[in-house]
Amino acid sequence: MSLTVSAQTSIYTSDHGGPVMFGIREIERALQKKSKAHKLTFAGDGQNADIILSLESEAKLVKGGFKVERSGKSIRVSTNDETGAMYGMLEIAEQINSGRSLGEIKGKVANPRLSVRAVKFNLPWSPYRTGEVMEQHYEVCRDLSFWQSFLDEMAINRFNVLSLWNVHPFSFMVKPKNFPKANSLTNEEMKSWKDFWTSLFKMAKDRGIETFIVNWNIAVSPEFAAAYGVKERNDTSSIVKKYTREVVTQVINEYPDLSGIGITLADWMSNFRSANSPLPEMTAKDREDWIEETAVAGIKAADREVKFLHRSVLSADPNEMRRVIDNADLKDTTLVEIKFNWSHGHSTPKLALTHDAHSGKVDNGYWSPMPNNYRIQWMIRNEDFFILRWGEPDFIRKHIAQNTQQFVNGYFVGSEGYIPAKDVSHIESKHKTWKYAFEKQWLFYKMWGRLLYDPSTTDEVFEACFEDRYGKGSGKTLLDAYKRASKMPLHLASFHKATWDYTLYSEGFLAPFAAPAGLYDKASAFISIDELIDHPTLDERYLSIPEYVKLRISNTPFPKNTTTPLQLADSLEIGSNEILKITQRLRPKATGALLCELDDLDTWAYLSKYFANKLRAGIALCTFRNSNNPSEQQKSVALLGDCLTSWKKLSEITSAHYQEVPYLDDQSTANNPKNDGKTFSWAKYLPQVERDIVIAKEAKAGN
Repeated sequence: MSLTVSAQTSIYTSDHGGPVMFGIREIERALQKKSKAHKLTFAGDGQNADIILSLESEAKLVKGGFKVERSGKSIRVSTNDETGAMYGMLEIAEQINSGRSLGEIKGKVANPRLSVRAVKFNLPWSPYRTGEVMEQHYEVCRDLSFWQSFLDEMAINRFNVLSLWNVHPFSFMVKPKNFPKANSLTNEEMKSWKDFWTSLFKMAKDRGIETFIVNWNIAVSPEFAAAYGVKERNDTSSIVKKYTREVVTQVINEYPDLSGIGITLADWMSNFRSANSPLPEMTAKDREDWIEETAVAGIKAADREVKFLHRSVLSADPNEMRRVIDNADLKDTTLVEIKFNWSHGHSTPKLALTHDAHSGKVDNGYWSPMPNNYRIQWMIRNEDFFILRWGEPDFIRKHIAQNTQQFVNGYFVGSEGYIPAKDVSHIESKHKTWKYAFEKQWLFYKMWGRLLYDPSTTDEVFEACFEDRYGKGSGKTLLDAYKRASKMPLHLASFHKATWDYTLYSEGFLAPFAAPAGLYDKASAFISIDELIDHPTLDERYLSIPEYVKLRISNTPFPKNTTTPLQLADSLEIGSNEILKITQRLRPKATGALLCELDDLDTWAYLSKYFANKLRAGIALCTFRNSNNPSEQQKSVALLGDCLTSWKKLSEITSAHYQEVPYLDDQSTANNPKNDGKTFSWAKYLPQVERDIVIAKEAKAGN
């Protein structure tokens, strides 16, 4: 059944729903990549069709699962639901793209490992982060063609939940019946928004993707605050409570394809009020009461049932949350999202801290005792690499293996300070073959989505994607390079403990704001040599520089199963050297977007080399200060000179195709006027790399 120019493929299906048709279109697209003249037709029955779709009861398949098998001369896709049918079709399309003919399609049985595979997407209107970092994406995010492309990739990568986050989405969705001044939109503008949301939710549904609107509490629109005489934030008055409850109900009723409502215990629920604040301090019970009397009550009053997402954050109380979820008595299992290692999930796969308490300690009250009406989803926030491409499948596999206990049914993946819409970082060039930022970062979404669906997905799947893009023979080599390169930010975030978003930005080697512990010199957003030395590790299996130096000077054995900073440095350098060998081998024949991928790999390689030598320099400088051995100071100065060489090299590479981009949001910049992180480029921080050398030269023993 090999394909020819005049080939025709027939498919039989009794279901023509959105997800099924999407899967069929992907098969047609794959066939036509081999031959533009290839035709896909619908068969009148399943007797002689080339592909037969069977939506029947399959005991061994769960929702979203599928079986592809040879049935005589036909390929049969069996499943229990439309989304599973779509994934079965996508499996066939993927095998065709990898070079197989229809007659060579291999059988496969697949069930999703996790039922919630979600993308976190912050919206640029009513945004949590403010300023150019969000505003630059407004036009693209109002364009449905962007969402079609984004949802296509989500479906192909097996993501099944799109969560849309902003401070107060509701005034962009409805004109509240009892509060018409909640927004100032004209009828024409309101219709435009209504068409946008309706189309977006329908497109998602047609790709087997659920949609959630997630807001922060307690917030209303500026128009509502002005019209009804209340505060925009943290106003618990009866009018705000009534409005919130009613607007939740109205949104659910007016958007039948919206899957769920999400609520977060947020910054504006009096969590951090000082003693002099005029606002009352809300207890954990107060906050949960508010959610119960507004969001939950609004959901219960709607004409149809939707799912509920209760985000666990800040000073939440698991017992109070359980009470609200129990009282709600909702049909569907409630989603409870918890940040894994706070805002830096791309660190160690070991759960070291969460965002559930100011102390950062892990509160197992959310899953012990085992909940019966909700499940946990880990939020893997990415505040650590926005520009460079990333992909490390072994990290994701290990993460899932270690953290999917019975109480866990999913993951969220996404950022707070970054929107993957308009590509604002890359200059216009011949090798820029993508339109949107997420398309450049295809490997990140491919790996997370496919492995959340099936952690046993092999490397060959990702290698085949490289080969489909860049030609036969490239896959294994490029994947090996990315595995090595992508360890750098994981190691930095594991070694340099961070909490909220702007306490670490790994690809930039920045920490614009102080974390709860460790030195913060306020000289720059850049992590100085002293800040690297005097900082605790996130993963206790990593020894900090002072711990290592103290043990070495005293000739005390290192604890078992720990990684010393010197071992980490050696590992980083080995990875760096291997990456550079690979890119040098591939570069002579590389063209187009592959050149950009190789530049990213080289940048990671020099970042790894920089980090390695900075660790060694930190060890030497710390040793000098504790031993008064001048040779250690000299060693530190020399190693920091090597760091400068690496930073100059990566600055040269990145300046050739990346421009300076907005980084910190307006509010964060205003709160820290000395900060130099308003915009980012690697070359911008060369003076800070040079400053490290001065610090080492001027260091004194004993301090």
